[in-house]
Amino acid sequence: MDVSETASISSSIASRYAQALFDLSLDEGSLDALESDVDALAQALEVSDDLRSMINDPIYSRDEQAAAITALADRMGLSQTMRNGLGLMASNRRLFVLPYMLRALREMIADQKGEVTAEVTSAVALSDDQSAELSDMLKSRFGKEIKLNTSVDESLIGGLIVKVGSKMVDTSVRAKLAALQNAMKEVG
Repeated sequence: MDVSETASISSSIASRYAQALFDLSLDEGSLDALESDVDALAQALEVSDDLRSMINDPIYSRDEQAAAITALADRMGLSQTMRNGLGLMASNRRLFVLPYMLRALREMIADQKGEVTAEVTSAVALSDDQSAELSDMLKSRFGKEIKLNTSVDESLIGGLIVKVGSKMVDTSVRAKLAALQNAMKEVG
């Protein structure tokens, strides 16, 4: 089984959990709580090696995973809907799809709110003013509200990489240097 097939299966499993959580939250009128939960969990996955290990490592039993994710959900103050969803995922040994599920939920929530999500990678963290200016510029370009998901990659040296849907703009210094290096190879 190759990596793309594994990712496709994980995405398929995640989309079913995401759809169920989204529908329940929509019925309960708690879409804002779901969005808050998604942001909190994504942040936790980003910073915690232990959490990533716990959801991916088969060494942890079903019960250990369920206890850990329940304790985490309680400590983070996640909504009851999300707690129940995570508990179900743990009992079915499906926590490994959590990153895919969070991505799918973000897309569903943004679609429901008429927003477009822009994935922005910068060499240094963007200030609030820079984020607002970028968001306004993208809003005028796409005609929809823009939600920025930002990350930092110091290897860009400077500039930004902005992905909105299937469109990508790479203004990073790293990309410009690579283009210059390729041009130099063609010359000499």
